[in-house]
Amino acid sequence: MNELKLEFEKPILELQKKIEEMKAFSADNKLDVSAEINALVQKLDEMTKEIYSNLTPWQRVQLARHPDRPYSLDYIERIFTNFIELSGDRRFKDDKAIVGGFAKFHGKPVMVIGTQKGRDMKENLFRNFGWPSPEGYRKALRLMQLADKAGVPVITLIDTPGAFPGVASEERHISEAIAVNLRDMFKLRVPVIAVIIGEGGSGGAIGIGVGNQVLIMENAYYSVITPEGCAAILWKDRAYAPKAADALKITADKLVELKIADGIIPEPFGGAQRDYDKSAEELAKALRKQLTKLEKLSPDELINQRYEKFRAIGNFVEENIAEDSQE
Repeated sequence: MNELKLEFEKPILELQKKIEEMKAFSADNKLDVSAEINALVQKLDEMTKEIYSNLTPWQRVQLARHPDRPYSLDYIERIFTNFIELSGDRRFKDDKAIVGGFAKFHGKPVMVIGTQKGRDMKENLFRNFGWPSPEGYRKALRLMQLADKAGVPVITLIDTPGAFPGVASEERHISEAIAVNLRDMFKLRVPVIAVIIGEGGSGGAIGIGVGNQVLIMENAYYSVITPEGCAAILWKDRAYAPKAADALKITADKLVELKIADGIIPEPFGGAQRDYDKSAEELAKALRKQLTKLEKLSPDELINQRYEKFRAIGNFVEENIAEDSQE
């Protein structure tokens, strides 16, 4: 188990340390305190269940950002074989915040594409902290179009706070790059499965998120804006981020309820960072189930299903403004 690092996990960490101290005290002084230790272990188990069974939306956002959470390459390593990474957008450069290439999934070829963060400062600078630039989306689209020509399914793994908002990104037309991806992903004649494995931030996520099926990990989130960004706009104070997280309905259960996501992928108790292999196993199981369904559809059916799915998102109310103004 990885070290607990989040604020709401501190009571668990403190009790774990107390248990270890009692074990050391028992060994050093040759005293039998097994009854006391067992009582603390039971208390730890109850506390852990209580905390992780009642997570708030903001706490799930924190888990989605956990520094030890598995990233795209961690899943690719465990789920796919014969992965051949492809680089470059053929226009400007290679964006390391997005990785992708051909691979095999249960013996069948697929194209897997994912956003990638870093583990330390050096790697985060290399990956631009998981914020893709225009060339990243153009690379992703190039790979999807390759998959379309080859007739193989596309699987995208999403974990980004958003598209890179810097001046250089705007100069190279980040909005246009995302918009083109949205348009052209609807035209793909192969199955497309998008999975939010961590953060699903705004256009940065949707830029590779137009799928026939959109799945989300249990403790991931998917939102038009980060809770901090929403709080800064509505309440002029980022301290209201927990309130914003609740209002935005960004957690997996709410997204399925709103029919934005199609299914939830369970995580090990306490988060995906607790067990990479188990998390990858659950993700692979979900991917196989959905691919089996989608492979039965014709190219035209895949396009229509994808289009209708996204057209159905949201509720709209029409009002007669002219009549209202006369009243």
